[in-house]
Amino acid sequence: QVHLVESGGGLVQAGGSLRLSCAASGRTFSSAAMGWFRQAPGKEREFVAAISRLGSSTYYADSVKGRFTISRDNAKNTLFLQLNGLKPEDTAVYYCASKGGNPRRSSLYTQPQEYDDWGQGTQVTVSS
Repeated sequence: QVHLVESGGGLVQAGGSLRLSCAASGRTFSSAAMGWFRQAPGKEREFVAAISRLGSSTYYADSVKGRFTISRDNAKNTLFLQLNGLKPEDTAVYYCASKGGNPRRSSLYTQPQEYDDWGQGTQVTVSS
C-alpha cells in the first residue's frame, strides 16, 4: 500500500495557473503508474491525466488537453500536475491515485477502479 498526500490547490482567477503535487510513500514509486482525477460537487469523479510508471507515456482527458501537464520525479517520489489556462469549470477536488503491481512501462490507466490507492484530495477553485 502507498500513502499519497496532495498539495498545491487554492483559489485562482480564470486564466491563471496552479501546480499540484502528490507526495508518495510506502512503496517504490517507480513501480506504480499514476493518475490525477477530479470531482466537482454533485458530479462523479472524472479522469484528468495519467502517466506511466517511468514517465515515458502520458494521456489526458479532452477537457484538459493542451492546458494541463502531468509529470513525475521518481527520485523524489512525487507526482505533479501543472494547470494552466484555468477555467471555472475546472473547479473541483483533485485527487492523485496509484496503480501498483509493477505494470508494463507504457501502461496507462483512466478508470478509477483500476487504481489501488488514493490521496485525500486538494481543492482547486477557479473564479470567473
